[in-house]
Amino acid sequence: MKYFEDHESIAHRAAGDDKLILSAVAGRFAGAHPKLPPVYRAYDEGGFPRGEDYRYDMNMAAIWPEMADGQHVYIWCKVWSDNDSELPFFVSCYSPLRVFVNGTSRFASNLNDDVFPDRKMYFRTALRQGWNDIVLECVSTGTGCGAIFGTGSVKGFPMNAIHPLPERAGAAGWAYSEPQQTAWQAVPGAEEWPNIEAQLLAQNVDQDQEQSFRWHPQREWSAEQLAAGCFARLYGSGEQVAGRKALAWAALHIDNAANEPITLSGMHQGPFTLFVDGAAAFRTQLDEGAWYVELSLGFGRHELVIQSHCSDSGEQWGFTAELLNGGEGTRLERPYLVAGMPEDEVWLYRGLYDASSSCPEAADVARIDYCSGDEQGDASFWRIDRPDTFVRPYLENGMFGRWNYPLGVTLYGMMGAGEAVGNPHFTDYAIDHIEQCAAMHTYAMKDTQRWGSPAVNHQLSLIDSLDDCGSFGAAMLEANKRRPVRGAEESAAHIAHYITHVQDRTSDGALYRTRGTTDFMQQTMWYDDLYMSTPFLTKYYELTGNISYLDDAASQFLLYKQRMFMPERGIMHHVYDYKFDKPNGVPWGRGNGWVLFSLTELLAVMPQEHRLRPELLMFFRELCEGYLRLQDEQGLWHQVLTDPTSYAEASCTSMFIYSFTRGVRFGWLTEPERYAAAALRGWNGLARHCIDRHGNVYGVCRGSGYSFAAHYYRDQLSWQLNDTHGIGIVLLAGVETMKLREYLQNVSTMRRSEAASASI
Repeated sequence: MKYFEDHESIAHRAAGDDKLILSAVAGRFAGAHPKLPPVYRAYDEGGFPRGEDYRYDMNMAAIWPEMADGQHVYIWCKVWSDNDSELPFFVSCYSPLRVFVNGTSRFASNLNDDVFPDRKMYFRTALRQGWNDIVLECVSTGTGCGAIFGTGSVKGFPMNAIHPLPERAGAAGWAYSEPQQTAWQAVPGAEEWPNIEAQLLAQNVDQDQEQSFRWHPQREWSAEQLAAGCFARLYGSGEQVAGRKALAWAALHIDNAANEPITLSGMHQGPFTLFVDGAAAFRTQLDEGAWYVELSLGFGRHELVIQSHCSDSGEQWGFTAELLNGGEGTRLERPYLVAGMPEDEVWLYRGLYDASSSCPEAADVARIDYCSGDEQGDASFWRIDRPDTFVRPYLENGMFGRWNYPLGVTLYGMMGAGEAVGNPHFTDYAIDHIEQCAAMHTYAMKDTQRWGSPAVNHQLSLIDSLDDCGSFGAAMLEANKRRPVRGAEESAAHIAHYITHVQDRTSDGALYRTRGTTDFMQQTMWYDDLYMSTPFLTKYYELTGNISYLDDAASQFLLYKQRMFMPERGIMHHVYDYKFDKPNGVPWGRGNGWVLFSLTELLAVMPQEHRLRPELLMFFRELCEGYLRLQDEQGLWHQVLTDPTSYAEASCTSMFIYSFTRGVRFGWLTEPERYAAAALRGWNGLARHCIDRHGNVYGVCRGSGYSFAAHYYRDQLSWQLNDTHGIGIVLLAGVETMKLREYLQNVSTMRRSEAASASI
């Protein structure tokens, strides 16, 4: 098949310049997915808890224990969707339930569903681009009231509920009604809802009405708490916290160059120190009273951190701060935009800390993503001045900052491409993406322990398969070679522990899958998992020097070969299924590419004297010979390697190019000229037939399941445009092709020099 017209090919426009090709592919990806941080949202700890399956437990009978049978409760949130889409949901019922999306009923429970809250019901529904209203209508019965509701795809669509009411706009969570005597005729999101809401509000004017209309939770400080001071209402006071410390952080903006004095003043209970841009600028002299400080600061933003002590006997603990002067454009502001934080609040809070050195330095703590490994409890999280309300990061980018296995190889390729074309922007982009994930690891693990399901790094924090960790972990260790990546070593240790001690294995130590998203995927071994494990183990050996990780990686190839190698063809089956005790018989293209690619990563690092190296080198040569026979006239390989009628597939082609070039350069192949020619022919085929002039990559197979039927791979596993399973490996193939050209040029020059010397 033809992906585009010949004149649209990057090869036609770049005139054979590999750097231009790599720059087009890398530049298109970086441009389409700009660097953006997570969104930080206010989160009410008293809201619906969410478990590891990312579903919200909405037990309304526990919230309204006096609710009568037959009454209704409505639960409402908003969900953002980047595109028009159809997405999956799981629901379990405590009682009769309907789910409305944008005012239309999309799910209704039946008599069987209503009484089995341990059972999951699955449904799919359309979401439109933009905000979507999701409303649950629950009916109270003798069995309970409410539901457990959320995503049907944890890894693909975690689904974060956003509070729908204007006064809490942007905060995470749901709103819910008081028990209603009768069902509403319309729900939020329906065109009729404003009229229904007006009627309900009118009913609520009469305080004698049994039915009232208010959204909950309604959580505010009491007058007594407000009088006690900000730290006292957040962390307590008196003997229970005597001598402990807490922090507050705000920003001071000076948008003029007049250099006028800045005056801050207020009241305090408990002595405190004010730090400005990390340096102590003022200390109170008394345990409580008024305070006043004059500062001389220049144009721009300045970080204000208050470190306060709770006095031994104080029942009040806190401070107020007011900007008295400073000229036009000088203002106190919140230090970071936290969605759902009231606009009139400017301070974030952190604590409690012991009076000892456990309190962080002011210069370090003035970061929204600050999290140290020794913080416990509330001290791990920023808070706002609302009951039980914390600040949590939510990754809402489509790509940047996301942790998943296809992005692992994408970012690996971006790093290599940046170095090959001499453009550090691409390399820095990839490392910045990786660091945004790795730096959040400590926080995300604490978030998981406290709240069940983190809103960042969910695959790394809740690893349950090799897909979740090995690929991205390997890219992370590659990035860490180039510059120290915050959180990389902690994240890598977490991954190494999972692969070594948690991941399921057969009795002889082979990695395999006991679980699956469907029953037929259970008890299977996929050769994809060589890529999901062995490059990471190889690079972790490089980091730690612990040979056991390299030994484990080496043994996996031989264990997989025993079960999945086709000696008559020199290629691999995709899956070995222990339920039937046989391989599936289909040589899927990309999966075979993962095997060879991963083996090159191992051989490049493995010591020459390693006992398994000769056997692995022989396996590499057998595979290369098998794949070489299956290259087509255009230089490409196909979705089903042995079926030339299946589509030409870019990711497996790229991995064979990558591996052949390394085999030639590192001297692993006994007939290097054949493989060098095949690699160059393959890269030319990719550039001519799979990459257009805009840097778009065609012909990359989407993420796969498996089957014993070849037609599943050929006809149902369709190709996708710019799929992250292929972009990075296309870049790596181009990088290796450039290195091969340089290598062959050097060999040619050396041979001409030797021939000239011999003729003298």
